Amino acid sequence: MKILPRAVVVVLLVSCLHAKVERTMIGTLMLEDIPPIPEDLKQDLQPYLDTRSAFFRDWLPSDAGILIRTRLGEVSQLHLVEYPKAYRKQLTFSPEPLSFAAVCPDPNTPFFLYTADQAGNEKDQIYAFDYRTNASFMLSDGLSRHNSIVWSTKGDMFAFASTMRNNKDFDIFLGTLKGTKSFQCIGENTGYWYPLEFSPDNTKLLLKRSVSSQESYLYILNIKTRDLVPVNPVKDRVSYWSAAWSKDGKSIYYVADEVSDFHQLTRYDIATSNKQVLTSSIPWDINDIEINPSGDTIAFISNEDGMDKLYFYNTKSRTLTRASLPSGSIYGLSFKPDGSELALVLTAPRSPSDVYSLNLKRNTFTRWTYSEIGNLDTTAFCIPELFHYPTFDSCGGEPRMIPAYIYKPNQKKSGYPVLIDIHGGPAGQYTPGFAPLTQYLTTQMGIAVIAPNVRGSSGYGEEYIALDNFRKREDAVKDIGALLDWIAQQPDLDASRVCVAGGSYGGYMVLAALVHYSDRLACGIDVVGISNFVTFLENTGKYRQDLRRTEYGDERDPDMRRFLEAISPLTNAHKIKDPLLVVQGLNDPRVPVTEAEQIVKAVRKNNQKVWYLLAEDEGHGFARKSNRDFYQYVKILFLRKYLLRE
Repeated sequence: MKILPRAVVVVLLVSCLHAKVERTMIGTLMLEDIPPIPEDLKQDLQPYLDTRSAFFRDWLPSDAGILIRTRLGEVSQLHLVEYPKAYRKQLTFSPEPLSFAAVCPDPNTPFFLYTADQAGNEKDQIYAFDYRTNASFMLSDGLSRHNSIVWSTKGDMFAFASTMRNNKDFDIFLGTLKGTKSFQCIGENTGYWYPLEFSPDNTKLLLKRSVSSQESYLYILNIKTRDLVPVNPVKDRVSYWSAAWSKDGKSIYYVADEVSDFHQLTRYDIATSNKQVLTSSIPWDINDIEINPSGDTIAFISNEDGMDKLYFYNTKSRTLTRASLPSGSIYGLSFKPDGSELALVLTAPRSPSDVYSLNLKRNTFTRWTYSEIGNLDTTAFCIPELFHYPTFDSCGGEPRMIPAYIYKPNQKKSGYPVLIDIHGGPAGQYTPGFAPLTQYLTTQMGIAVIAPNVRGSSGYGEEYIALDNFRKREDAVKDIGALLDWIAQQPDLDASRVCVAGGSYGGYMVLAALVHYSDRLACGIDVVGISNFVTFLENTGKYRQDLRRTEYGDERDPDMRRFLEAISPLTNAHKIKDPLLVVQGLNDPRVPVTEAEQIVKAVRKNNQKVWYLLAEDEGHGFARKSNRDFYQYVKILFLRKYLLRE
């Protein structure tokens, strides 16, 4: 698609299949058939858009503080917080949003590494930042994809994965602060490989190879000899999540679904191959493991029906304890280099993501950051309720139950319109955190928001996550149909006013729901969604094609190609009879812009109303605040018109 030159505002009438489409350019945003945004809407929504969050990235040595990611301007950057409640000192000023950062563990090397792409293209480059002089410079080639950077324990080198050999496969490299001239490939691979951690003596690397969300492998790579030894070589398929070395280098602690439907923490002895499951008493998925420097404590999170719990395993006494923390989502675990504190990020429906630390000896819980919520009264925010609804099939002789969260307005009336918020992945999971726009919908617009974890979601066991694979793809769509049945049975919900919304794979689910249930839906919002599985698989980035084929099916097989074509929303676009909002980033390497353009064209052919918002400087989602804010204006205006029917 040819993008018009940038301008403040350009309005054109474009002929589209005998209809006139109004196209407007506002800076880097292209709008088609989207009405002007009322000023009162902007003013009402702005306090919710101006909230902030903070995310832990790493500890600095010698009690110098922590690195966090937060946004004070247009995009997220890296900041220094020297002590709890201290001023956030912005360190990086990149025009691109930054997320990853890793501090060199050698205090005499005052650098951290970070990555940045260009306008959402996900070709992340490696940068070094001197936090004493604030000097920053790029280390990588500026062309390839680089990710999964880990420092050696001494801080004299780092490992990373890169596609620089063929722009498809991820090889393993070593590098130093000298940049590309120091980069050394130590493992050529086929597929998606990445380093997890150096061994304590820095002679080996723990690697992971991902085949799909349900199949992966661990290996130990000898850096000197390049020998590659599998960890836990078994015949059955295993899905590994987190993994780390024991501090004596004799064992690997990993989280896998080898012995249970859920992922369990296991100790694997390298010399004997003996295994010991450490969390069999917790019938939920374990993730995000972190081992303290002395090796006697392992911190990890248990995902218990969508709610996170923090546990500690004592490797000497072999006992489990659970931390008493406020309810919410927990992630980003990281022990301080001296082992005295554990950093984490905590968020809840009434609290934005902020950084905390837990002192294990003093048993104290300290808040480091206080993210702004403006003049919002978050005590009035809705606390979502977890419920389960029956779907079309059975499990164990009983109706299969689908977990979901519902945000209900506090207004004293019935007949609330409903927005169904469908997560992406597909192996993602909705968990309740700080979501100011959801709260705006609920508290200000009187819309009930339901976030289902349909089959294929993670967090509920490997059997559940596999229920939508390959030819079972539309069974997940049927779960949305069952949710519509449940909504129709609720006296306080209005089944005649239901919108479906979602991003990425959730965008596909939106389009598929509109295909199957247009007569029961009012409208849909598709953000960077898949419209045709065949064209998606053919055009998604080469580095991720095989990963996606293991989930959806291989379009190169004639029978599977016919099936994928048959179930694709684009093939069935003539069945979509509801207004549609489509949102897309031009530089999206995952779901290319062509997926949006073809569904927009096809649905308009039905004489259905389609609003289309395209950002020139975004990729798989909107990372720039001005773009994201404008999208939210459009979303609210769309819901006012087609869901609330104002």
